[in-house]
Amino acid sequence: MSNDNPVLHEFQKNASEVVRASVGEYNGKDYLHLRIWFKDLADPGGEFHPTKKGLTLSVDLIDDLSEAVEKLKEKLRR
Repeated sequence: MSNDNPVLHEFQKNASEVVRASVGEYNGKDYLHLRIWFKDLADPGGEFHPTKKGLTLSVDLIDDLSEAVEKLKEKLRR
C-alpha cells in the first residue's frame, strides 16, 4: 500500500492518532483504505505515520461498508 494516496477524510481518534480514509491503487486494482496514523507527541513538529492498524477493501465493497456503517448508526440511535 502506498502512503501517498490523497486523504479524502480524516478524523481524530485520540490525542496522538487520526483515522484517514483514502482510495489507492495496487497491482492495477483500486482499494479503499481506512488506516490509523500516529504522531509522536514528544515531537510537536513531527508528521503522522501510518500504522498496521486499518482496513483495506476492494472498491467493489463500498456499498457493503456503507451498509455496515448505517446499521451501526441505527444500533447506536436506540
